[in-house]
Amino acid sequence: MLNKERFLALFENSGVEITDDSFERLDRYAQLLCEWNEKINLTAITDAQGIEEKHFYDSIAPFYMFDLPQNVSVIDVGTGAGFPSCPLKIVRGDIRLTLLDSLNKRINFLKELSDSVSLSANCVHGRAEEDGKKPVYREKFDVATARAVASLPELCEYCLPFVKVGGLFVALKGSSGEEELKNAQNAIKTLGGRVEKSISYTLPCGDGRTLILIRKISQTPTKYPRNRGQMTKKPL
Repeated sequence: MLNKERFLALFENSGVEITDDSFERLDRYAQLLCEWNEKINLTAITDAQGIEEKHFYDSIAPFYMFDLPQNVSVIDVGTGAGFPSCPLKIVRGDIRLTLLDSLNKRINFLKELSDSVSLSANCVHGRAEEDGKKPVYREKFDVATARAVASLPELCEYCLPFVKVGGLFVALKGSSGEEELKNAQNAIKTLGGRVEKSISYTLPCGDGRTLILIRKISQTPTKYPRNRGQMTKKPL
């Protein structure tokens, strides 16, 4: 399904090595995504070039803009169809991956994906605002990540409770990321984080993106995360 020459060209200057094995697994991922998308709504992007650039490149490239240590534990919060962490895991097999989503149909897709392309991912059906308070998940991960599933203040409240002190929250946002970051300063501080880096860049197609790295410097107060209604009514 994927065009190998076109896909490899996307990564030419990014420092990412796409092996033949990685490409074949990503190609299988794309096929499964389209097959399952006929049954449940996973993505509006189903053409090969769109998947190559706006799903796979957009998921992998940002993690090569900073130093991501070997063997880190990663939780992808509200992962949906597996972005950004599943494409990343295909090229960085050392990552220990947990996928969290609130919709069981998506978890079923992710389980089949994990088996089909050998991700060895732990697929968890649950809500971030609930699982972020459970001892088995709270402050247990080196990295939490999410791709544009909510505004940054909300996203911080969903994700930072999962991160160990010293770990990172990696937020992948669109072109409004810098503005969102200004509005999230209180949330970041309240939840025990500190902004480490913000990088604005564009995809080859010209779409704007913002990579935001937030370091966890102290424990998140036990009252967080709140339920969604409280987050909406009284944003941090």
